[in-house]
Amino acid sequence: MDTGQMLIAGGGLAGATAAKTLRAEGFAGPITLLAAEERIPYLRPPLSKDFLLGKAEEDAVPVVPAEWYGANDVELLTGTPAAGVRPRDHEVELTDGRTIQYSKLLLATGAKPRSIPLPGSELDGVMTFRTFDDSLRLRDQLRDGGSRVVMVGSGWIGMELAAAARTYGNQVTLIGLEDVPLGAAVGPELGNFFKRVHEGQGTRFLLPASAKAIQGNGGHASAVVTDTGEVLPADIVVIAVGVVPGTALAATAGLRLENGILVDPGLRTSAPDIFAAGDVANALHPFTGRHHRSEHWSNALNGGKVAAKSMLGQDAVLDMVPYFYTDQFSVGMEYSGYPSLATGTAPVLRGSLDDEGFLAFWLRGGRNGSSRLVAGLSVNVPRVHKTIKSLIAGKVELDPAQLTDPGVPLQELLPSA
Repeated sequence: MDTGQMLIAGGGLAGATAAKTLRAEGFAGPITLLAAEERIPYLRPPLSKDFLLGKAEEDAVPVVPAEWYGANDVELLTGTPAAGVRPRDHEVELTDGRTIQYSKLLLATGAKPRSIPLPGSELDGVMTFRTFDDSLRLRDQLRDGGSRVVMVGSGWIGMELAAAARTYGNQVTLIGLEDVPLGAAVGPELGNFFKRVHEGQGTRFLLPASAKAIQGNGGHASAVVTDTGEVLPADIVVIAVGVVPGTALAATAGLRLENGILVDPGLRTSAPDIFAAGDVANALHPFTGRHHRSEHWSNALNGGKVAAKSMLGQDAVLDMVPYFYTDQFSVGMEYSGYPSLATGTAPVLRGSLDDEGFLAFWLRGGRNGSSRLVAGLSVNVPRVHKTIKSLIAGKVELDPAQLTDPGVPLQELLPSA
């Protein structure tokens, strides 16, 4: 086993999980983790859900407790981003000019909020959303209610933040480029389901529309002007139009980049002894034969584990079925599968969109008129995704009539059942 310096650049879930996995796999050599933020590595999902809503405290957010790093002889350098990588020298330069040698290097530099050039975006009350401090700031602004909130962006984060803002009793208007919120993610039928849930709670949608400028009064945001000329009064403006992978460090190393850092199924980059995981990694997936970059926590968690094992020379691949979840008002949704394979295909339903709980499945043609599951979504139906993942990963030939029949347990569709 390699006993040299394991260096991890990136203080999120992927990086912290990799450090934890290295130790769990018996690596006894030095491990250094570089975190750009001053905080110890933390989980992002609670930031737009329970923590933002005041249902979880700060101690529920760290990946591992602060004392874990010292107890496991992992050097954690917070507030210490890397500035450059020299692969030939196996060396990383820090922003303060120091250098660190590595035997193996993991790039887990995550992503950053996508910016749009809006006049007035520098005003107080205008923010993007990504970090713990962003969540803390927004919670403080929302918690008393009564504010006028304009959410720019109709994706998962925009919808979750809109739900939190309404839950606190704020007036919310959401604008986005899609005809239907979440349409690109789950299609128009499911997108309209979420839209109706939000409208039932008082959220106003202006779709499709884009923000053209933010007006201010006394240095603070006062309104958002749309491309149609509508003026939306606003005390708080949140720009949530997606993220871009943090590839600046990888670029200094001359790595192959394409929608992130291109890596093989073992998360190896184009340079020897350099690996990438999490939001920044565009990994070749064995199931599809295509590269996929995922911004969800399960990818960071599993990617951190796979990268650590690959760094140790083990035969590890990132072949898990992708998974994510969202909580919006009373809706708890889970999704397993491959959005790229589901795109353009209408889902079939087990239950009705008018039910308190239902399942949706995306299928592609199999053999002899059967179908194979490529993605499955549940709304308020617990403990089904282990089976859904098995059906997808096993490329099980399915009869859609059985899949959508509530009288047929999903487990009975597995070959071993």
